[in-house]
Amino acid sequence: MNMRRFLAASCVGFSLIAAPALVLAVDDPIKPRDQTPNPKDEARAEAIGSQLRCLVCQNESIEDSSAGLARDLRRVVREHVAKGENNQQIMDWMVNRYGNFIRLKPAFSFSTLLLWCMPVLTLLLGLASAFIFYRRRAAAPPSPPPLTEEEKNRLAQLTKDKDNAP
Repeated sequence: MNMRRFLAASCVGFSLIAAPALVLAVDDPIKPRDQTPNPKDEARAEAIGSQLRCLVCQNESIEDSSAGLARDLRRVVREHVAKGENNQQIMDWMVNRYGNFIRLKPAFSFSTLLLWCMPVLTLLLGLASAFIFYRRRAAAPPSPPPLTEEEKNRLAQLTKDKDNAP
């Protein structure tokens, strides 16, 4: 019985010792083997990667994301940097491949102008509608003047004729 307790305690102790090693064995988002040997190229690759959106996470850059696709995109960026392409060529390649959505900050263009101006246009349209509504309400015609004696007599005659009709 003592041997079983010893083995159980040994297994628990071993798992507590081995757990940190297993955590370190998990795939790290950027391992040294993914980095370029030149520190300047690595800094450039990180700067480019920080401008690219992770297509899985959608609110993180590929440098900050731990998704598999982000890791692959980091590797692609580093390959292009190693080939000697400039930043614009790499960004153009990524946009051609994945669309403008891959940029965390899309370039300003006519198509994005409407997107950026839409909140202001909506606010102005709402204010203009409210102004027109209240203006019309304030400009509503006043109530008609009271009936004259002649109009009162005519109205009484018409209602009397209507009551006497078969």
